[in-house]
Amino acid sequence: MSIGSSIEERAAQFAERYKAVFAELSKVIVGHGEIVHGVLTSLFVGGHVLLEGVPGLGKTLLVRTLAQTLDLDFSRIQFTPDLMPADILGTNLIVEDPDGRRRFEFQKGPIFTQICLADEVNRATPKTQSAMLETMQEKSVSIAGQVFQMKPPFFVMATQNPIEQEGTYPLPEAQLDRFLFKLVVGYSSREDLNTILERTTRGIVVEPQKVMDGGEIVEWQKLVREVILAPHVQDYVTRLTLATHPEGPFAAPATNQYLRWGASPRGAQSVALAAKVRALLGGRYNVSFEDCRRVYLPSMRHRVILNFEAEAEGVNPDTVLTEILKHVPEKVEEKTA
Repeated sequence: MSIGSSIEERAAQFAERYKAVFAELSKVIVGHGEIVHGVLTSLFVGGHVLLEGVPGLGKTLLVRTLAQTLDLDFSRIQFTPDLMPADILGTNLIVEDPDGRRRFEFQKGPIFTQICLADEVNRATPKTQSAMLETMQEKSVSIAGQVFQMKPPFFVMATQNPIEQEGTYPLPEAQLDRFLFKLVVGYSSREDLNTILERTTRGIVVEPQKVMDGGEIVEWQKLVREVILAPHVQDYVTRLTLATHPEGPFAAPATNQYLRWGASPRGAQSVALAAKVRALLGGRYNVSFEDCRRVYLPSMRHRVILNFEAEAEGVNPDTVLTEILKHVPEKVEEKTA
């Protein structure tokens, strides 16, 4: 498809195409609108998503449906305690040439795709989880001195179950920080659950149509980065990030009371980029304060680390981050000499 030349045309076309993908996903995924928006936001930013929720809420179904809606390569990796890094990345195999000579040839693993479902990612050992670090950040794989680039767009969606502790390994902070969003999938409402039963117990089969390919997604990712982030809005994002640092000059009271560590610069980048998508969906080519607030929780909840007091009192990251949003003003008066 052709993308309009003017700012207004491009923003309008993005919103239209975004809604087309959302509509196809909604044919299969009932409810969870904010979760779907979070996944699509991450896709058009070029980030990755961690979906957390109890079994049976449709996390894996959402990923598979997204792969059906987009004309992209798809692979699923089922993470288990005996999974090894080579099972993800690939390995060098000995192959024999027609003339009888033997040589090593790299056999690519399932990570070499465009949409990768890392199912139950916290069931693998830390050694195996670390195999994803380079790929998620640099979108490449280094094996035996060779660097293999991933085919764009490259998108990892990982799922994890928060209630099963036996046989699971917490994701290291370095890996959590590589996810743009952490989305918490909750239970379905009464109306949504009735709709799910109607669709799944009466033999009704719904097949989503492919509505977008990789080339178009890459073009929209470029457009997102062109959206204007004014200096005063950018400073708001900066202060929201610094407010998560305990004992820092911008720390909120809840930060000093409940947090042990705050967000890295990746947190600020995530808020800024995700807010740009929200701006485009609102028909604007510049980011507002409200855009930043709407994406703050999913961008930050996996980047802050609670202290003992918070865990003892049952305080979760969202509670602390909500207090930070209330504490940080949109604008600050500059001191004059």
